[in-house]
Amino acid sequence: MAELLLTDIEGTTSSIAFVKETLFPYARARLREFVAAHRETPEVATQIEAVRSEVGGDEADAVETLVAWLDADRKAGPLKALQGLIWEAGYRDGTLRGHVYPDAARGLRRAKERGVRLAVYSSGSVRAQRLLFEHSTEGDLSGLFEAHFDTRIGPKREAESYRAIARSLGLAPGRILFTSDVEAELDAAEEAGLAPVQVVRPPDGTSPSARHRKVSSFDDLDPLWRES
Repeated sequence: MAELLLTDIEGTTSSIAFVKETLFPYARARLREFVAAHRETPEVATQIEAVRSEVGGDEADAVETLVAWLDADRKAGPLKALQGLIWEAGYRDGTLRGHVYPDAARGLRRAKERGVRLAVYSSGSVRAQRLLFEHSTEGDLSGLFEAHFDTRIGPKREAESYRAIARSLGLAPGRILFTSDVEAELDAAEEAGLAPVQVVRPPDGTSPSARHRKVSSFDDLDPLWRES
């Protein structure tokens, strides 16, 4: 039996459309105004200075660079940090609710009830992950997870990232089941010794893997707690 379920978010527990069509546009529309209103806040000032150190220019140049990075879906640390701050305001005032598939919420809750430990590994920042699950369409799921990982621990398509997660959790890789929609991520997890399972959701355009075990719902994970 797997001791821990490590899950991706986008395309796995939550729809890609929510991220692409709701979260990203929400942050883009508010980025310039947010920076102007919070430029003296240490957390914001630090991120702006990080952009300036990389590309030069003044604050205005940094903000335009951030907008360009957002449009290009660049996984840049300063951008992800500022997106998280903007989304936090939206979640707190009720404008945003994090999309979670009902079957994902059911499956995560059942796994927890059966003693399976839960953790998240996503390209979105840890702040963004926690906010999404705390303010989700399926209720507050944040208490289910014992750990969150983003790309600060390493790229999602490199095996060493999964080895680092296993070390952080104090588990042998073989005791971790990893769910994702992306075959390259599953390949990396398998190389590291984790048990990969692809979640195939047609509305999200998932390309089914020819190599990995597949499920269409988190409800289908129940037998794996006995097998793995």
